[in-house]
Amino acid sequence: MPREIDSGRPHLTEAGRLHLAMIVQRIRIRLLVLIFTLGGLASAQPVEPLVVPVWPGVPPGSEGRETSESVRITDEGERVVSNVHRPSLTVFLPNGDNATGAGVLVIPGGGHRELWMDHEGYNIARWLAERGVAAFVLKYRLAREEGSSYTIADHATADARRAMKLIRRRSAEWGLDRHRIGVVGFSAGGEVAARLAMGYDRGNPEARDPVEREGSKPLFQGLIYPGASELIVPNSDSPPAFLCWGFQDRPDIAHDLADTYQAFQRVGVPVEMHVYSDAGHGFGLRERTTGPVAGWLKRLYDWMAGRGWLGGPVAASADGLAGVATGAP
Repeated sequence: MPREIDSGRPHLTEAGRLHLAMIVQRIRIRLLVLIFTLGGLASAQPVEPLVVPVWPGVPPGSEGRETSESVRITDEGERVVSNVHRPSLTVFLPNGDNATGAGVLVIPGGGHRELWMDHEGYNIARWLAERGVAAFVLKYRLAREEGSSYTIADHATADARRAMKLIRRRSAEWGLDRHRIGVVGFSAGGEVAARLAMGYDRGNPEARDPVEREGSKPLFQGLIYPGASELIVPNSDSPPAFLCWGFQDRPDIAHDLADTYQAFQRVGVPVEMHVYSDAGHGFGLRERTTGPVAGWLKRLYDWMAGRGWLGGPVAASADGLAGVATGAP
C-alpha cells in the first residue's frame, strides 16, 4: 500500500484554516484602508500656485540688474519681499465647479520700499480663489527702496499695466471672462492700482508682442487704504471704485479718501465706501484680525456680486496651467 509522506509541515484543522483566513482578510482590509488613506492625503495636498513673469526677458528699465529678490520673515511669520527686478504674477485659480469667470489683480503694499506678500497678497488671493474668483498677486518694482532708480509712474505702474494685459491675454487659458478682470491694491499698491485705473491704455493692435495688443483698463478698482489718495482724480470713464480704510489711519488717508469718494460721485462713477472705526492702517487679511474690519473682504465680494461681475464660469483650455512652477506659497 502507498505510504503517506510526512512533509514536516503541521496539518491545519478546519478551525485552524478558518482562523488563518480571517487573519489574511484583516490584513487585506488594513492594506486597503492604508492605500485609500495615502491616496486621499496625496490628493489633498495643495497645488503650488504658478509664478509667471510679467515681462518677456529683462523688463524695460531693469537692464543690468540680475540680483535676486530678498525675503525677510517677520516675527509673525509673514513674508516681506524687496529687491524686485523681475516682476511676476503668482496665480491662484479656483478649484472645482465654483469658478465664476471673474479675476482680480492683487497689488500688495509696503511704501514702495518692500512688498508685504501675505496679508495684502497671498491671503487675499486664496480667499478669492476659494470663492470662485481667480486672483493674481503682483510683485512690482520698488521706487523708494534704498538705491532704487525706479519710479512709481514709469516702472511700478508699468508693471501693473503689463500684468493686466497679460491676464487678459491668457484669460481663455485660465477660464476667465476677459471683460471681468478688476484690480485691488493696498496702501502703496492701492496707489499703483489707482494709477492703473487712471492711466490705462487700450492696447496697440499693430504690436508684435501679442500681450501689448490687449487693453489694460480694469473692470473695477478696489482701493484699500491707498497711498497718495490726493492724486486720485477720476473722470466719467473711470472704472467703478470700492474704497475701504480705517478711521484711525493717518490723515492723508482717513481724511482725504472721503473727498475721493465725493470725486467719484461728482463724475457719475459708481463708488462704494467702507470706513471701520476700530481699524488703522495695514489691516489686510489676517486670521488674528477681529471685529467688523475682519469682514471687509466679504463686503468687496458682495459688491462684485451685486454688480453682476460674478456671473458664471468660463471653460479653461487644456493648457490653462502653463507657467513656471515654483515654490510659491
